[in-house]
Formats: sequence, C-alpha cells, structure tokens
Amino acid sequence: MAKLLYNLGKWVYERPKRVLAFWVLAIVIMTSLALNLGINFKGDMTIPGTKSEKAGKVLQKAFGKGKDQGSIRLIFKVKDGKSFDDTSVKEAVNKLITKVQDNDKAVIAVSDPYKTGTINSTRKIGYADITYKVPADDVKNSSKNKVLNSLKITRNKGIKTELGGSVKLSGTTVEGTSEAVSIVVAFFILVITFGSLLAAGLPIVTALIGLAAGLMGVILATNFFSMSSLSISLASMVGLAVGIDYALFIVSRFRQNVSDGNEIKEALALAMGTAGSSVLFAGTTVIIALCGLSLVGVPFLGVMGLAAAFVVFSVILVSLTAVPAVIRLTGKHIAPRKKKKANVKEKNKESNLWGRFVTKHPVIIILAVILLAVGISYSALDMQLGLPDNATKPKNSTERKGYDIIAEGFGKGFNGKLVVVVDGRKAGSNSQKAIQNSANKIKDLSDIASMTPPIPNKTGKIAIINIIPKSGPNDEKTKDLVKDIRNLSSDTEKTNDVKLMVTGTTAVNIDISDKLAQALPEFAIVVLGLAFVLMTIVFRSILVPIKAVLGFLMTLGATMGFAVLTLHKGNFAELLGIPRAAPILCFIPIIAVGILFGLAMDYEVFLVSRMRENYTKTGDAKKSVTSGIKLGGTVVSAAGLIMISVFASFATNGDINLKSMGLPLAFGIFFDAFIVRMTFVPAVMALLGNKAWYMPKWLDKILPKFDIEGDSLPKEEGAA
Repeated sequence: MAKLLYNLGKWVYERPKRVLAFWVLAIVIMTSLALNLGINFKGDMTIPGTKSEKAGKVLQKAFGKGKDQGSIRLIFKVKDGKSFDDTSVKEAVNKLITKVQDNDKAVIAVSDPYKTGTINSTRKIGYADITYKVPADDVKNSSKNKVLNSLKITRNKGIKTELGGSVKLSGTTVEGTSEAVSIVVAFFILVITFGSLLAAGLPIVTALIGLAAGLMGVILATNFFSMSSLSISLASMVGLAVGIDYALFIVSRFRQNVSDGNEIKEALALAMGTAGSSVLFAGTTVIIALCGLSLVGVPFLGVMGLAAAFVVFSVILVSLTAVPAVIRLTGKHIAPRKKKKANVKEKNKESNLWGRFVTKHPVIIILAVILLAVGISYSALDMQLGLPDNATKPKNSTERKGYDIIAEGFGKGFNGKLVVVVDGRKAGSNSQKAIQNSANKIKDLSDIASMTPPIPNKTGKIAIINIIPKSGPNDEKTKDLVKDIRNLSSDTEKTNDVKLMVTGTTAVNIDISDKLAQALPEFAIVVLGLAFVLMTIVFRSILVPIKAVLGFLMTLGATMGFAVLTLHKGNFAELLGIPRAAPILCFIPIIAVGILFGLAMDYEVFLVSRMRENYTKTGDAKKSVTSGIKLGGTVVSAAGLIMISVFASFATNGDINLKSMGLPLAFGIFFDAFIVRMTFVPAVMALLGNKAWYMPKWLDKILPKFDIEGDSLPKEEGAA
C-alpha cells in the first residue's frame, strides 16, 4: 500500500492542474444535477416490524385509513381575564379558522374547538386541528406560511396562539453557521500548528472540496432514496472534521520530510506513502464503522450511516489526490526550511516534556485515567433513551410554547396520547362484549388520566381506545403503561380471545428506543471485534490491539456518562444551551459507537504508527514512545482540537437533534484524543516495553501485510 501511494504521489506531482480540474468539474456537474432534480429529504424515524408498527397496520386496515394525513394544531391561551366564552375571543378564533381553511386548497378541514369540545375546564386553553390532504412531510412551505401569517388575527386580540401537530414547522437544517464557525476555529489551530497562513489554509480548502463533492452526492441521492434531513447534518459534521484532519496529516508529514532534507517531489511522495497510507486505513475504518450502522436493522439509521460514509469516501479521495496536487502548486511556499543533517540526527534523539512525563510515571497515569473514565462512565447506568418531541424544542419556538400550553391546560399526558387497538376477531359473535370486558381491565391500570370507550369499526370486530396518560411522553411511567397494556394482552387473549395492541406516536417512539437499546450491545461487539482484527493486521501485535479496544471502551463509557449528566440530568443546561433535560436521543449511543470508533482508530493509527516506525528502525521500545509522542503528538492534538471544534459548533445549534449529536461527540473526541490516546496509550506502551510488539510467528505469517509506516520505501526507493 505504501509503495502504491508513493507512486500516486509522484503521478499527481506531474499533473496537479489536471487533478484539481477534475474535482472542480465533478462538483460543477453534480451541483447542476442537484439544482435540476431538487432536494427531496423525506423519511421518518420508524422501524418496520415493531409492535406499534404492526398495530398501526391493523388499525389502517380495520378503519380504512391510508397513510397518515398531516396536521397542524392551533393552540390558544386566553389572557387578560377573558375566556373562550367571550364574544371577542370566539369571533377571533372563528375568523382564524375560516381564513386558514378558505386560504389553502391543501386543507381538508379545520376543527372548531367549540363544537369538538377541545377547550379545557377553565375555558382558558383550547385547540383546533388543521388536517391536510397529504402526509406531514409533503405539506408545502407555502401552506405552512399561510398558517403562520394568519396567527396575527388572534394574537392581535390578546390571545396567545402557538402551533403543534405532525407537520414540522422548524426542522433539522444546516444553514452553514456551524460549519463557518468550526472552519474559522480550525484555521487558527492550523496557523498555530504550522506557523504559516498558507499551510494552514491548505487543509481547509481541500476539506471543503471533498465535503462539497460528498454532499452534492448525498443531495442527489435524496431523489432516489428515502432520507431524513438529519442525514446531511451528520454527513456534514463527520465529513468536515475528517477532511481537515486527513489533509493535516499529509501536509504535516510533507513538511517534516522537507525539513529532513528531501526535495519537494520526494518529500511529497514519501508523505503519501506514509501519512497517505494511514489516511487510507483510518478513513476505511471510519467508512466500515458508518456502513456498519446498516447492520442494526433500523432503516433510517442505516441511511444516515451510508450518507456519512459516502461523504467520508469523497474526502479520502480528495485527500489522496487534491491534497498532493495543491501541495505541488504551493510546495515551495508551505515547506519549512531544510535543516542540516547533523541537526536532524540530534533532533531525532530529543523528546518533548509530555513524552518524558508520561513514560516516567506510567502506572500512576494508567490508574488515574481508569479512575477518571469509571467515574464519568458511572452516570451512563442511568441512561434512558427516547425520541425528541416538541418539549425539547428551544424555549422561544412556537412548538415548545404550544407544548407547554397544552400540558398546562390538559395535563402532561395529553402530549403523548396512546392508541390501543382492540382486536376481537377471534371472539366471533361475542366480539363486542369481549372487547368491552377487555377495555374494563385496561381501566384498572395505573397512570391513566382519561380513557375513551371502545370505538368499533364497521364490522364491530376491531375497536380503538384513546388513552391519555398522567405522565409525559418520555416519562418512565408512560413507558411502563405501554408495557402493562401489552402484558395485559396475554390475559385478555386467554379469557376473552381479544388481543391488545398499542400504537400512536408515543408508542412508536418507545418501540424505536427499545429496539436501538437492544441492538447497541451487538453492534458494539461487532465494532470492537473489527477494531481488534484491524489493529492486529496493521501493528503486527497482540497487546497493542487489546490496549486500543480498552481505550475505546473507556471513551465510549465516558461519552455516554457525559451525555446522561448533561442532556438527561440537565447539569450545565444553561451553559450548554440545553432547552430541557430529557432522555438521550435513542440513536445517539449507536451513532457514537460508529463515529467514535472510526475517529479513535484514526488517532490510534497516526500516533502508534509513528511509535512502530521508530521501533522497527531502532528496536528501542521506550524511545519509540517518546519519539512517537513528539513527532505525532502535535499533529494528533491539532486534529483532536479541530474535531472538537467541528462537533462543538454543531452543538450550539438550536435543534435538539444536532445538539444531542454534537455535544457528546465533542466530549468523546476530547476524551479519546487527549485522555486516552495522548495519555493512556503512551503510558501503557511505555509500561509494556518490547512486549507491546509481541506477535506469534505463526500468526504473523498468515496475516496480510498492510504497510502504513513506509517500511518498504527506503529499501526500494533509496529515500532518506
């Protein structure tokens, strides 16, 4: 591999303008296609085969319903001593309802709270539902804007009017602010690292080329595959971070090669053979981890992983082609001054302060890191998973205000209604009586605020019951109520030949969370097994992979512990801009496993490969550790800071989905890069000494060779 990339570096050196022209042309073509076809993000966070999904199918078939129709809920709160019975209030509400219905052909109907009785007992709070002809995802922005513009009718009369419903009024979007902030921060980090404005700008430019190519591909794919807008957010986050980092590794190695006395062309080829090999291996690891999300059995999660993997693939291609092309065109200006060979030899014997400290006190440092990881990870035992609802929207959003008004007027459980499908087809002629008897048993369950009588379909064999819990949608008591109803089904099937099934948004969210929680251990085992195999092949060692896996486990545990402390328990909520403490977004643990695994292996490869490179040349295990920290530590630290800045910038986004991803990942990168890789790893390597590189001869013979240290290059090319 090193030889192949070494030759690729020389090939690009001779054709830099052609390579860059290719990427510019590719981006132009894909952008043109995207503009012509449009952007069509669709797709819900659903999982086929869950209990709630099966109940939904029975419900649709029994009551003749097709795909769910979109709805917007108009939520009113009367102030200033008035009530819904006041003439002025009634006139304003009716005027708003009439305008919304008459002003949009997409609207089927708007319910009248006075006729439907959707006014609370104090007559201060009520709501009206707008029903559309199309599903929620297909409601056009023009229809949403008509509703928003009509709200002034009631608001001008002193009636607080907010919105809710299934139609997304403020979705997950990436407007460019997060990327812009992270790019500025990354640029300053690179300036400090390289001491050159031009050298600092190179990784930024090439990363943007790779990101643009990848994102255009994802946007084109939205016309052929069902994909939520959250997919492009994740792809942007990961693609930008690895794009800058991969270019950083190659540019840094090129500058070192020039400093060691190599000419520009040879320095570039050697950088491609060594750092380029590490980039290819590390990037492939990230892609495998992201594609592995498809194995979880959750369609929307698999699509998210594939979209992010495609962007990373584009970034790798750009890193291995456009980066050396730009280096060729700017090489003389970004290269440091060559140093005398005598000084080079003396410099290589040196180690930095951190390397000497870590190798001097390995046992103390190892114990300290383990205790720190365990202390933070302990909170992960309290982790609860869920899906975001309007309660987790920013406090100033209309959805959050509407959610709070409904909870105030009708109780917390009103925002999390449960739909129970009562299937009495097996009861035959006694189905109606059996359905009623089963409904009576449901009444005895706890945490039910209100419950409607069974509403039968035309055949009378199947009925639905609407239940409003006492607790909120993401509360544990609501989850227990869903489980209690499903457990009760075994009893009603025996005594009444009636099956009880629970569906509705709340039940769907509960099932998705449970499914992902069950899939997490299996996915983690696959990822850890993959890590062990890959590390064994690359580093020709048994103990180094074990250490890498243990380090990743500490990172994962600490990341989940931090997420629980902040997102779930609400610690530092004001500081971090968390709207409301809530269960962890259900797919975050699996996303964290996939992304952190790939990035952790990045740092492991870039740091430990420098140690192995020195060890194979000198045979001195301890000096190889200090040398690896000195030569690779600065670059890994800069890469870690860039990753943190990217994820942290997304964590500042008001959308809870992006915040729930960005915040834990930013902490996870910090913990992995600086606590695990830069502290724990060198301490363990120093403690193990030569044993760290032990490899049974029989195993070494059968494993494939993957040269990322460039061992073959000096011998074959005579490079210094």
